[in-house]
Amino acid sequence: MTDDELKELLGDVPRLKKELQPESAETPAAQPESTEPLPSAVPDAPPAEPEAEIPPQPITPDVPTADPSPFQEPAPFDPFAAAMPHDPFGGQPPQPPSDDPFAATYAAAAAPKPRRHILLSVLLFLLIAVLIAFAVLCIVLDTRKGTASTGGYRAGDVIEVNLVQHDRPEGLPEDTDENGRYTVAGIAKHVMPSIVEIYTYSDGKMNGSGSGIILSEDGFIATNAHVVSDASGYTVHLFDDEQEQNTSGYEATLIGHDSKTDLAILKISAHGLKPAALGNSDEVQLGETVCALGNPAGLSGSITTGIISGMDRKVRAQSTNFEMDCFQTDAAISPGNSGGALVDLYGNVIGITSSKYSSGLFTGTQYEGLGFAITINEAMPILTELMEQGYVSGRVRIGIQFLSNSDAHNELEEDGKKLPKELDGHGILVMAIADDSDLKNTIMKDGDWILTMNGKNVTDYDSVNEAIAGCVGGDSVHCRCGHVEESGKLKTYEIDFRLLEDQSGDY
Repeated sequence: MTDDELKELLGDVPRLKKELQPESAETPAAQPESTEPLPSAVPDAPPAEPEAEIPPQPITPDVPTADPSPFQEPAPFDPFAAAMPHDPFGGQPPQPPSDDPFAATYAAAAAPKPRRHILLSVLLFLLIAVLIAFAVLCIVLDTRKGTASTGGYRAGDVIEVNLVQHDRPEGLPEDTDENGRYTVAGIAKHVMPSIVEIYTYSDGKMNGSGSGIILSEDGFIATNAHVVSDASGYTVHLFDDEQEQNTSGYEATLIGHDSKTDLAILKISAHGLKPAALGNSDEVQLGETVCALGNPAGLSGSITTGIISGMDRKVRAQSTNFEMDCFQTDAAISPGNSGGALVDLYGNVIGITSSKYSSGLFTGTQYEGLGFAITINEAMPILTELMEQGYVSGRVRIGIQFLSNSDAHNELEEDGKKLPKELDGHGILVMAIADDSDLKNTIMKDGDWILTMNGKNVTDYDSVNEAIAGCVGGDSVHCRCGHVEESGKLKTYEIDFRLLEDQSGDY
């Protein structure tokens, strides 16, 4: 190729690049073409052999290949590189094919990085450096103080601990509030000395425990009848050890008990005791705060708090089915609390707690926060009579042992005996007659049935009590009775007998 042909070819390059450049509104104006002749990009060379001459190749927008080429050597400075137009597509300007010996001549210069990117890079580097420095500082401090597993100290460290105690503020009421009512601490301080522990013994062995309330300075103590039942000996321990000079406790005597109301009186030989203040249960209001004091599970001097959850509850004792007027409370009442005190915030005893009534309300079911206490107004007449005469006046008894209608049917049917239809839901079965009972003077025998008393059908303890309600010892009762013959028929008869005054306290 001659020099003239080479110059002609180089002169067509700007025109070809302009034709290949895509049109765009944002494409900057092209630089004016120079009219000066282009210098030769390569030195003069002798004419090549005809068979070795390489024909000119058309310029295409294809991306040059990565294949090595003997013509892709560093090219001399290209005076036209700065005059190339900006590529709106952000890529490289069209490049000549890889076998173009002048491919390097048209390479575009790299665009300079924006300054904003540089600032962000510097800030990111500084932030990372600060975080690393902070982490190193934490590691150094943790190493000096020890690890968390040793509580911040290492073995051999000497530490100083100063725990400061603060006295209570002066001038505050310790036992009462601004309304004159005791605080719970005040109740414990002023009422607890009137509460005692009771331990019962049988055959020389302790068989139970409960609580009691001191009623007099000379040693009368109120408690529940079921606490002292089935026992032959009783020991009372006072809460205040200074008053109790006998560390083994006081031996107590049973003055009297009444199983119907579950109340009893014990007596110890002591003087100068602190009797409890008895309140008026009619003044108690629903929702009023109360405290239960006693000896639950043998834990002496215990106090629990609650409110009056219910008023005028007619609750039956577990074994006697006799109804008593009780308070319902959510203060904890455990078996050891039996015979203890339910106290208002004025320090007055308003009830005598009884776990027997609590457990007897729902047989076989335990309820949290459901306790009962016999109202003091209901208990005071009973306690007074027990203290004065050892029994409760007006208690009567028939003098028999009997089975309820349902229990009798179950027991006899298990033995293969069939009862007549007249006894379905009617009558009680007499199992034994006491020697002092007036029924001994009638034709009634063990195994007979009492169908009615004073014209009322009797089937169980409740119906018997209702039939003789209001009667006193010596009153006459008319009964319709029956005897089951061997043939299975019921032979009926009628009798009259007199009730006995019950001074035993048993039901």
